[in-house]
Amino acid sequence: MARGRRRHGARLPRGRRWWRAAVAVLVAVTAVAIVYDAWTPSGSGNVSTAGHPRPAEAVPSGSQTASPTPSASPSRDTKLSASPSEKARRKTSAKDTAKPATAAGTSGPSLQQPTTAPAGRRLITVINKTQKTVWAVVTDTALYPAGWKLAPGQSMSVTVEDNWGGRIWGRTGCAATAAGKCASGDCTSVCSGANPPTTLGEFTFSAFAGMDFYDVSMVDGSNLPMYINVSHTTTVDPVSSSGCYQGRCTTEIKCPQAMQTLLNGQETGCKPPCAAFGGDTYCCRGAWAGRENCVPAKWPVDYTQVFKRAAPYAYSYAFDDAATMSCKGQCYYLVTFGTTNGT
Repeated sequence: MARGRRRHGARLPRGRRWWRAAVAVLVAVTAVAIVYDAWTPSGSGNVSTAGHPRPAEAVPSGSQTASPTPSASPSRDTKLSASPSEKARRKTSAKDTAKPATAAGTSGPSLQQPTTAPAGRRLITVINKTQKTVWAVVTDTALYPAGWKLAPGQSMSVTVEDNWGGRIWGRTGCAATAAGKCASGDCTSVCSGANPPTTLGEFTFSAFAGMDFYDVSMVDGSNLPMYINVSHTTTVDPVSSSGCYQGRCTTEIKCPQAMQTLLNGQETGCKPPCAAFGGDTYCCRGAWAGRENCVPAKWPVDYTQVFKRAAPYAYSYAFDDAATMSCKGQCYYLVTFGTTNGT
């Protein structure tokens, strides 16, 4: 189960959904006990280059921080009490909450990427398969909040505690160090997420019955294509190594002009309907509030399909609960920025 999101108009509770999804997934996992020998980070085509960080617990502390910027999105007006994943994140060991390394967001020393994690820890690998430079952010690690600079084709890996919970996203169009303003993916005032529109990977490890819950979220819009694969698990990965899900693959978003964010005439992201149009309908408030009333199929235009067509596995609105995925065991994760055709 992913961390409580900033929803359209308000942060909406997901506690009841958490138990329903968890029980349903537990039944499915019990029925499917197939050992899935999928990708491993060493065989995923990742490019080992200078500037890869040490595992999170080994990176020295530094003073570099990101410059927070306030959010103007209607989806961030209010906040809820902590979700299960927020509670898990708060339990994270101090080893994973170090300040960013001095070299974070810049070129650093040549370091060997970890390909496995010690007992009681997990491996997360992030790869940039887009044609632009991305600063990868992993909350509660040394790659937070400024991010680690990944040129096209580069990757980096971190290890985190077994009970880690947090978010992963990419910042784009940044200055050389990503310490100033970026075109997309800037931190919020509390830097637990990023200003919309930003694609988010959301994770809660060891959440229920030995399972992790995770998802790709476009509830706050999207700035980069993203898909997630799992390994080191007995769970069958629902997403292929090329980013396809149930016969549909990851593509660039075809964003309506009214939902586009622009910088110097260039599109930098696709806003969620609430931020683009406002109103009770798209912001799921007033008469449209709650799971029973927030039904995109009843909107004048179902803008959630803008995101579903590009990422069929992703959350497209606040109650898109089928997008929650699970992984059983000491799972490793590969987060890819890019599309199925490798851009």
